[in-house]
Amino acid sequence: MDGDICRMVIRARARAILIPLALYAATGLTVAYFLHHANIGQRGLEAKRALSAQIEHTAAELDELSRDRKEWERRVALVRSDQIDRDLLEEQSRVMLGRVHRNDLVILLNGGE
Repeated sequence: MDGDICRMVIRARARAILIPLALYAATGLTVAYFLHHANIGQRGLEAKRALSAQIEHTAAELDELSRDRKEWERRVALVRSDQIDRDLLEEQSRVMLGRVHRNDLVILLNGGE
């Protein structure tokens, strides 16, 4: 009978220690799971950083394209006006004919440089 009481005491103490320990472990694992997915997950901090970088890159590309568009709009406006801009006409004709003005400086580069 002494052995039964001893086993009951050991079981009670083991339950008193192991059940809270198991609950703390389960809680810790659950928190770790959610923290991991909050950082690495599809909508986590890493995804937010990647989206921010993509937004910055796209904004820079938009600025560059806007500048290009304004330049082309300016050139088209010069050609569309009642009087064609002589400088633009001369520049385009030189490019098309492969000629240069006598005061122009021409720098020839090798094909690989």
